[in-house]
Amino acid sequence: MHLNFIRPDWVASPQLRAAFTLRSGGASGVPWQSLNVGAHVGDDPLAVRQNRARVRDALELPAEPLWLEQVHGNAVHLAQSGTAPVTPPRVDAVVTRDADVVLAIMVADCLPVLFATDDGAVLGAAHAGWRGLVAGVLENTVAAMQAQPARIRAWLGPCIGRAHFEVGAEVREAFLSAGDEARHFEPNPLGRYQCDLVGLARARLARAGVVEVSGGSWCTAADPIRFYSHRRDQRTGRMAALLWRAASHRVL
Repeated sequence: MHLNFIRPDWVASPQLRAAFTLRSGGASGVPWQSLNVGAHVGDDPLAVRQNRARVRDALELPAEPLWLEQVHGNAVHLAQSGTAPVTPPRVDAVVTRDADVVLAIMVADCLPVLFATDDGAVLGAAHAGWRGLVAGVLENTVAAMQAQPARIRAWLGPCIGRAHFEVGAEVREAFLSAGDEARHFEPNPLGRYQCDLVGLARARLARAGVVEVSGGSWCTAADPIRFYSHRRDQRTGRMAALLWRAASHRVL
């Protein structure tokens, strides 16, 4: 079956490749139907392997993606070609300077962020749920890339939108205490707040010096045909934001 992907609309080096998987075209049954790439959500392991293989083949990836064990933190892993870890790194961000390394971030409402320097020499990817975002996972990823922030481009993938992301006062206070602005939290009639995850990410990237930011226009909770959403469905699959450099390009 033909697979469809969302492709980043950023202005990036022509050697870069990136894609965001959608939920159709896979082998998983209910409630993970159908292209679930998450091995940690209770799905049949064989179906997950088949789904990952379909993605790998459809995108002609140069290597198996580096699947992380995401823990809603702010640690960053340095990935190197030919040194695949025995177990998935327990981190929420990854950076590489090597070709033939495919970065992967899995999501089902949290915000995936892809990074690349303007020359394509350094790549990064981060998993930014609210906990990781408030803890500085985006800023840590930018710092780990060891490049001038003005040379870094970022793409914000699909995540839960403000209209569907209700949080309590404690979440709002965590962000405000970290220096974020109240405008990203809209009070609702229940005495809680609608949280703008994309707006928070854009503001944090701007403060970190990253001004070339695109994407962020999709809501996972609002579109059950294309996207998994943990907030909407609870037991569900995972999509992936993938970033890699064409195998023929080598950085000296």
